[in-house]
Amino acid sequence: MIKASGITKSFASLQVLKGIDLEIQKGEIVSIVGASGAGKSTLLQIIGTLDRADKGSIHINNRLIQNLSDRQLSEFRNKEIGFVFQFHHLLPEFTAIENICIPAFIAKTSKREAEKEAMKLMEFLGLQDRADHKPSELSGGEQQRIAVARALINKPSVILADEPSGNLDSNSAVELHQLFFRLRDEFKQTFVLVTHNTELANMSDRIFSIKDGIIEN
Repeated sequence: MIKASGITKSFASLQVLKGIDLEIQKGEIVSIVGASGAGKSTLLQIIGTLDRADKGSIHINNRLIQNLSDRQLSEFRNKEIGFVFQFHHLLPEFTAIENICIPAFIAKTSKREAEKEAMKLMEFLGLQDRADHKPSELSGGEQQRIAVARALINKPSVILADEPSGNLDSNSAVELHQLFFRLRDEFKQTFVLVTHNTELANMSDRIFSIKDGIIEN
């Protein structure tokens, strides 16, 4: 489902990734771990087409993504990839359901269809009574679940999550990771998580550990 081969990336004279190879199957939940500065987030951004590798190739759903133009990449990213970050990045002036619908609107989905799908996700996440609440009226855990729903609205092939529980208390963090497994079981979703939390990483199907720019065996 995802295949990265020989991925390298440098920033000025600092080489962060030194030849990353990995394969992730559909429906897997994998964690990428390593010390700060090891290149975890850089790798996630390259897989997510937010950045380009210096060398190497990325295939997602058998599509070679580095051959896509910027416009094609933007369309591919909106359709195939969902993102969840440590900070939820919800727009404060919009309600919960409006925040969830944003990627669908970008994909030119009708308001009626987008809101119907958003409510379905909110019901699955137990947030149906929060649809008209703005982010300031939601708890941290609720805000992050809204962010997860937003990532899911276009039914992407993969969810990429960068320290998704890093801004949550321990109970909410465990609940979020358990939610990922429920979503995988319900929607056959693939998850790639970057995390410093070893306990939560150990819940994953597999762990990739990055050290000195390469994946340790």
